Amino acid sequence: MECPHLATSVCIVPDSTKFPNGSPSSWCCAVCRSNKSPWVCLMCSSVHCGRYVNGHAKKHYEDSQIHSNNVKKSEKHEKEKLQHAVCMDCSSYSTYCYRCDDFVVNDTKMGLVQRVREHLQNLENNIQQFCCYFKELPAVELRSGKTAGRRTYHTRSQGDNSVSLVEEFRKTLCALWQGSQTAFCPESLFYVIWKIMPNFRGYQQQDAHEFMRYLLDHLHLELQRSYNGMTTSFILPDSSSISSSSKCCINGVSTVVTNIFGGILQNEVNCLICGTESRKFDPFLDLSLDIPSQFRNKRSKNQDNGPVCTLRDCLRSFTDLEELDETELYMCHKCKKRQKSTKKFWIQKLPKVLCLHLKRFHWTAYLRNKIDTYVEFPLRGLDMKCFLLEPENSGPECCLYDLAAVVVHHGSGVGSGHYTAYATHEGRWFHFNDSTVTLTEEETVVKAKAYILFYVERHTKSGSGTKL
Repeated sequence: MECPHLATSVCIVPDSTKFPNGSPSSWCCAVCRSNKSPWVCLMCSSVHCGRYVNGHAKKHYEDSQIHSNNVKKSEKHEKEKLQHAVCMDCSSYSTYCYRCDDFVVNDTKMGLVQRVREHLQNLENNIQQFCCYFKELPAVELRSGKTAGRRTYHTRSQGDNSVSLVEEFRKTLCALWQGSQTAFCPESLFYVIWKIMPNFRGYQQQDAHEFMRYLLDHLHLELQRSYNGMTTSFILPDSSSISSSSKCCINGVSTVVTNIFGGILQNEVNCLICGTESRKFDPFLDLSLDIPSQFRNKRSKNQDNGPVCTLRDCLRSFTDLEELDETELYMCHKCKKRQKSTKKFWIQKLPKVLCLHLKRFHWTAYLRNKIDTYVEFPLRGLDMKCFLLEPENSGPECCLYDLAAVVVHHGSGVGSGHYTAYATHEGRWFHFNDSTVTLTEEETVVKAKAYILFYVERHTKSGSGTKL
């Protein structure tokens, strides 16, 4: 409907400093800290939950009305300015007016509603958000020479604070996003990694998944550091909340790393003797998936020796109920001894960027072999709903993921080989092979024997939805 109240209820302009950190769909209510159904007031930028959660967005409007009605008659003009009646859904970007009690389709003369909508959509672009976050950090002054005593990002490099992974990562991203036509060699980042990650020193072959985890973990830990007892600005606020978003924090404090890549697993273990059930929540930054044994001889998509292994087969194998073997007996607190048991994983919270690692290397009696099985994966619409702990609480679109990048290992084993990657940008796919970047087709991407897959959460377009 055409809302007549926008002029007195919409006054904010897109400004990242006025909004909470993180992606809009995961913002928390200012009152109850729930991250379900967040709505932002287009008058004051405050975030509250919708009426089907705890209704604090509506209460925010009602409280503003009470305050407005209590002002003096001589302040009638000011009363008109206190209308917090229009809010925007941080997930679907639909706009709702409490005074009209309906969704809004029009805009202000300056187009403020659409500008806010586009700004929130940009914030929801998770991979870009991750990169832009580091790019926009201020340059770091390291503690050496004349810069001694200035602010620095601490590392775990045995007391050595002359290097910063966050700073070098920031410089690398800035260089990559300058749009130069030449290849960029991150020598300084390479040096810092050697200095703070001893496992990666030298020139021997390294595992891409292991490196990715080390990099994310160290970025997360360094971002958590505080200086002179004060929490730095790059830690996300309200990390002490007990909401589901805080459960995916590592070491208790959320950063942009866990905000983008962090999810939560529920681990259920059942004693087969007495039936006692044990549950615990585990945060994750990626999921490592076994390739089911029945597919391990299938080396190509067109090979005629049985069905093709799919990514869904690997996900089912990860979440299926399994009986623990004799070497993994569960210590039952009721039986007071180790007993046979079953184990099952559920995904309690999906991340914004879902990183799936296919376990292609396994140990035999004497060496580590590579599983060269082709695994079919979708470019669009990976549906994770059936792997959720409470799928009935999720909307039809909130569990769909689209592929953003693929890492491929070429070679016969972990001790040798070469890594390349495919990634999409503005609807086109590119192949990254050392210093060479070439445009490629989707048909080439889907034939790749993926090692690591990066899926980005799909978001619904603006439009009407459930009432606020």
